[in-house]
Amino acid sequence: MSKLKSIFLISFSLVVSQLVFAKEGMWLPFLLQQLNEGEMQSMGMKLSADDIYSVNHSSLKDAVLIFGGGCTGEVISDQGLVLTNHHCGYGQIQSHSSLDHDYLTNGFWAMSQNEELPNPGLKVTFVIRMEDVTKQVTEGIPSDIGEKERAEYIANKSKLITEEAVAETHYDAEVRPFYHGNQFILIVTETYKDIRMVGAPPSSIGKFGFDTDNWVWPRHTGDFSMFRIYAGKDNKPADYSPENVPFTPRHHFPVSLKGYQEDDFTMVFGFPGRTEEYLPSVAVEYVLNESNPAKIAMRDQSLAIINKWMKSDPLINIQYASKQSRISNAWKKWIGQSKGLKENDALEVKRALEADFQNKVDNNADWKQKYGSILADYKSVYDEAAAYMLSREMFIEYYYYGPEIFRFASKFDVLMDKDQSDEDLTRNIENLRKATEAHFKNYQEAVDRELFEQLSTLYLGQLDQIMHPRELTLFLTRKDPVRALYDKTLFASKEAVLDFLDDFKRKDVKDIEKDWAYIIQKDITNNYNEIVRPRLSEYGNQLDLLNRTYMQALMEVMPDYKNYYPDANFSLRVTYGKVKSYQPKNAVTYLPYTTTSGIIEKMDTTSYEYDVPEKLVDLIETNDYGVYADADGTMHVCFIATNHTTGGNSGSPAINANGELIGLNFDRTWESTMSDIMYDPNICRNIMVDIRYVLFIIDKYAGAKHLVDEMTLISEQQ
Repeated sequence: MSKLKSIFLISFSLVVSQLVFAKEGMWLPFLLQQLNEGEMQSMGMKLSADDIYSVNHSSLKDAVLIFGGGCTGEVISDQGLVLTNHHCGYGQIQSHSSLDHDYLTNGFWAMSQNEELPNPGLKVTFVIRMEDVTKQVTEGIPSDIGEKERAEYIANKSKLITEEAVAETHYDAEVRPFYHGNQFILIVTETYKDIRMVGAPPSSIGKFGFDTDNWVWPRHTGDFSMFRIYAGKDNKPADYSPENVPFTPRHHFPVSLKGYQEDDFTMVFGFPGRTEEYLPSVAVEYVLNESNPAKIAMRDQSLAIINKWMKSDPLINIQYASKQSRISNAWKKWIGQSKGLKENDALEVKRALEADFQNKVDNNADWKQKYGSILADYKSVYDEAAAYMLSREMFIEYYYYGPEIFRFASKFDVLMDKDQSDEDLTRNIENLRKATEAHFKNYQEAVDRELFEQLSTLYLGQLDQIMHPRELTLFLTRKDPVRALYDKTLFASKEAVLDFLDDFKRKDVKDIEKDWAYIIQKDITNNYNEIVRPRLSEYGNQLDLLNRTYMQALMEVMPDYKNYYPDANFSLRVTYGKVKSYQPKNAVTYLPYTTTSGIIEKMDTTSYEYDVPEKLVDLIETNDYGVYADADGTMHVCFIATNHTTGGNSGSPAINANGELIGLNFDRTWESTMSDIMYDPNICRNIMVDIRYVLFIIDKYAGAKHLVDEMTLISEQQ
């Protein structure tokens, strides 16, 4: 066994032996019995760890799924009915919308399974099992191996492990690193590919409050949408077919009508995306002073442009709704994260920890030899790498969230291979026709022109001059670069592109090569790949080693500092806490739930963010809540708790002490967005939509009670 592995196991066992656990943490479900079961039960949970995660029988994990590429969902009926957030299903809702069928504005409800809408490309994934394979992966790694060679060694070992794990099955598998590569977990999964849209409230409910309320509390948003998993007649994954049948799950969540009280136990089960709880202070300083301000500035500009155009035209509103949502969500999070980190002295907290760490290391000869220079090494790497790290982030902001004409032009790279067969060329041309139709369905040249005009100079202004893309820089010196690009490029017109593809001959690639949209996109990507990426790779290798060593050092040198859960990496996790009010600042106290009266208080028919459907107003004003009202007669809308969540937890089930669904996680409070870097249980709260409000909207507002009838409802009497 390697020395590093031995140290990690000693540190890990110290964590396991601790009897007092903080509410902070995103925990691996297959380790709950060892690490968390006792505390969870002391907080009120009635379940066992085996009820939550088991490979021998059905358990809660079998009803939790990855929805699409970045959200969580849960199965809520024995017919494969899936619940996730409205913003998670937003792309599908938007793709089915048109001026004639505006599901974003009016909502969508399938009144029978025959009316459910297919979603090509949408998948859901279940975790079958998780297994610690650290020993198998790390055994035999030479102690003096370089980071690149170590990564290759681990990749080869992981490939053998995954191949063996899924042999003769239809499952997939991967080995993922935890604790910055000090631990490795095998994750075996099952993916379903026929997912159909069942229901979604109008955006006036599903996105009530829009950008203004995003990331804040109090909240009154019915952030949910519904889908159904279809399978082959053997209940196994199958490509879309009208012959497929609703999926029969191993487990589905019973739905509680009982509600909750302050201090009730809550658990969120899902796939948190990314946290960086163990960053050193130099990294936090980079986030606060360089990365976040630069990214926020880029999105300030793009959102100002997109929002203006969306308000001007109903068609543009539909075309750009999903794009605007993607851009604004991270933008507001970064603003809140920076605010929270500054107000809670994150840098000073990190520096105090590091001073304590360094003092302990300096007073122990063994630790001093191994870890004595690690904090200084971090500073040295960040001093050199920061400009390249920022260049990467600005490349992402400009190329992937800026003017779309460059990404569209890049698709035509497939025509550049002069040696491709006639068959391949024909297939590529046909794929480009489809890509062209899809691109222009949600594209407006006028919007893109303005994005190019405003973002290009801002993008270059964030970069060191050595990293400026040459062709873009020169092009912007023209008298009117916007007209010079868009008036002459092939790629701004759907008709021009389709005509070009219809008559395409191999010699026509020269027309693409001379097109400025194509030239600039090649310039931007080549500049990044040739100047920025190689240096980032070097720094990345250095940081990988530092992060792994620092993680190991913290757990060895300061075992009592905290309970060292692994950072989120979009793997299945459990977080738990309690329904809890909080005080974000002096003289301000927030209750742990909101009611429909807050919807009426916020209602503003002149604002798209706070316009409320007339039918919902009528239901609220007549208190027509049916069995979904709380015991006090009010209709709860959203609630908060101390569960430690992040991006990826959107759509996660909020579960009570009995394993019943009481809500749907969809956000954090603005003060909580710092929790990806520093969690504070006093102010960090996750936001959930009350499941009773979800059922109320489905039944009373949408008239889709057949969907509620599918579910297993748990009433107070039960």
